[in-house]
Amino acid sequence: MSKSGHAVPHSDLLALFQVMGLPKAKAEEAVKAPKSATILAGIIENNNEVASGLDEKKATLMSALSIALSKTSESVNQNHLIAAILDSRLASVDQLSAAVKYLESHKPPIDEEDFNKECGVGFKITPEEINALVESYVASNNITEWATLGPTISELKGTAELRWASPLEVKTATDKVFLAKFGPKGAAKPKGKPAKAPAPSKDKKEEDASSGEAHLAATGGQVWTRFPPEPNGYLHIGHSKAIFVNFGYAAHHGGKCYLRYDDTNPEKEEARYFESILEMVRWLGFEPWKITYSSDYFTELYELAVELIKRDKAYVCHCSQEDIKVDRGEKRGQPRPCIHRNRPIEESLVEFEKMKNGGYKPKEANLRMKQDLQDGNPQMWDLTAYRVLETPHHRTHDKWKIYPTYDFTHCLVDSMENISHSLCTTEFIASRQSYDWLCDALEVYKPRQSEYGRLSLEGSIMSKRKILALVDEGFVNGWDDPRLYTLIALRRRGVPPGAIISFVSALGVSTAASNIETARFEQTVRQYLEGSAPRLLMVMKPLKLTLENVPEDYCLMIEKPLHPKVPELGSSTIPFTRTLYIEAEDFRTEDSKDYFRLAPGKTVGLFQAPFPITCTSFRTDPATGEAVELLCKLENEGPPKKPKAFIQWVAEHAPSGSPVKVDETRIFNRLFKSDRVPSNFKSDIAPNSLEVIRTAIVEVGFWSLAKKLMTEARNVAKARTEKAAKESAPSEHHEEGDDTPQATSDQLVGNECVRFQGLRVAYFALDKDSRIAALDEGSQAKGREQGDYIVLNRVVSLKEDSGKS
Repeated sequence: MSKSGHAVPHSDLLALFQVMGLPKAKAEEAVKAPKSATILAGIIENNNEVASGLDEKKATLMSALSIALSKTSESVNQNHLIAAILDSRLASVDQLSAAVKYLESHKPPIDEEDFNKECGVGFKITPEEINALVESYVASNNITEWATLGPTISELKGTAELRWASPLEVKTATDKVFLAKFGPKGAAKPKGKPAKAPAPSKDKKEEDASSGEAHLAATGGQVWTRFPPEPNGYLHIGHSKAIFVNFGYAAHHGGKCYLRYDDTNPEKEEARYFESILEMVRWLGFEPWKITYSSDYFTELYELAVELIKRDKAYVCHCSQEDIKVDRGEKRGQPRPCIHRNRPIEESLVEFEKMKNGGYKPKEANLRMKQDLQDGNPQMWDLTAYRVLETPHHRTHDKWKIYPTYDFTHCLVDSMENISHSLCTTEFIASRQSYDWLCDALEVYKPRQSEYGRLSLEGSIMSKRKILALVDEGFVNGWDDPRLYTLIALRRRGVPPGAIISFVSALGVSTAASNIETARFEQTVRQYLEGSAPRLLMVMKPLKLTLENVPEDYCLMIEKPLHPKVPELGSSTIPFTRTLYIEAEDFRTEDSKDYFRLAPGKTVGLFQAPFPITCTSFRTDPATGEAVELLCKLENEGPPKKPKAFIQWVAEHAPSGSPVKVDETRIFNRLFKSDRVPSNFKSDIAPNSLEVIRTAIVEVGFWSLAKKLMTEARNVAKARTEKAAKESAPSEHHEEGDDTPQATSDQLVGNECVRFQGLRVAYFALDKDSRIAALDEGSQAKGREQGDYIVLNRVVSLKEDSGKS
């Protein structure tokens, strides 16, 4: 529809947008979004300068404006924005977005000077000024290496001074500053004079060759990877990328992948996290070749620590935590030797044994690696290898009083497990040097570390500490609350694991961090469900409809496909009777030219019903004036009428159990108001992030579909689990009675396996709070039983919510 109220044909819109100045491809894209296309057509019709044609840049901005206006209130001063584009004050989409937000929050009259400032109008900055700002930022933030280039550019772009600067000029200036400060990319630039590495001795060369040969003998040249989570919380959407990269890379090359629990901190580890991690790995579609623990190797790690001391590559330190931070340069950017660094080897051996035997309390003694304080990398400034902890370990109980750190454990267990590719996120780039240093210092096989960018979603938080605060303070209902982006929450919401893998795989594997719009993730879920989810007739807010021209006992049983394009999904049989229910929003008491659904005197089609219907009259509630019943005629006689619109419906038919009443339908909206959740995240909680509807009804085909989906899920889970049991290798470290989580069929089957599209409504999945006897294994129930309670979660809407920012 154009602003004049007349429908504009698709072909006319395409021509109109091209005349305005959009290339054909962009014009075709603009036509696909009806709401913004209508707005754009109105802009063109009502503005002669736009209608006479613009250059491509301005035409593209007009198209972007129509999209922005389709998502905001009508009170925004549209003419002000159009004028600013036409006179080139607004020259980029970023500026346009800022302008829309400004007008949303400022009532007329508009302060032009303030508007221009907030939207970057007239912003000017020289390359020399950009260069000076970059130099100041790098110096004040103690940036020391090329690895931080990407994050530095992102942070600079977020500063007030460079908000409207050319991204290319900011990048060029940052490259120039980094080059001057750190030398050519890839070259080592230590702060002090680097120690000259001695040439390997013959014995060292032989040792390297021997360890390499042993590795190849163990792996047969295969790719071996590992997914090494800390069992101190539930996995989130970011971990799905790590799982995909590690398991997927190994599978792609015909190799093997371990699930290795990095359980070196008993103070934060709980049994529920171990179990959930395995469950999520398997739910995403992967099977560990072996399940191992860092604690499997505590004895070997201790022996290697003793060897490191004997080689004068480690020492026991008694400094306070504050003194260690100062020594490691955390207060002044330059390390200094610890006073215990040069203590005799024998003395450190005695002290380390005393640590092991409980002679010290936590923080009274630490084993630190003797690395290279002259190196420019803080990861080479005498990292801690062992510390004293008094908390019993979940597997080794009270056997150990000392526990290895991640920096000591990770590379050595990778070596012991013959990992060929140590794949990790980019925040461990600096750790690659200390990883290699420790393997070389002990002359053990050295795996190859490679890095990839982290994944996060806008408008969400991944911090375990912050999520715990939301749970403890009642902002959400547990770690699996579907408003969160933990994997257990996404599973409960009904997101298919295949959709998550599709999303992650589409991002690719690069070193760039991925902070993805939530809308992009939801669109991937939507596309995945479009071709796989069965479809049921569903009404959220029912309005009664009576067909006056058919008998009271009229009933026609209709067989309908569960998906029009996927016949293998099967069909359902539903009743069509005198009493139907339609969506309340599909009826208006007064008709209009631009309205195509039901109104008095109007005819519409009913999806998959044999005849259309015409509304003859309606009854209202005397108290509210709202329609409570529609009286209609079934057009089953005479020449067939061709309706312009079709609506969904559900019949009332007690003998078949129709309609199926949904006790709760939960609609989950954004938990946070901001795309970039601020540090004071609790103040950013969005109102009405959970809406509960108690009036929804579904066609009676729900029962047979739910039973079928649950049975199929159990069969697939059983087959997968049996196959995994045959193909996985038991760890030689595990003993009988060990509490290692086991792969079971139940891990893969939950109520969320029942998911479907409510036709013209949204995609839904059955929540774990549901109680449905018919879904119990072996149950003969075919419909609602006493005590049943149906709860549906909206997985995702049918299209992006226009109310989202």
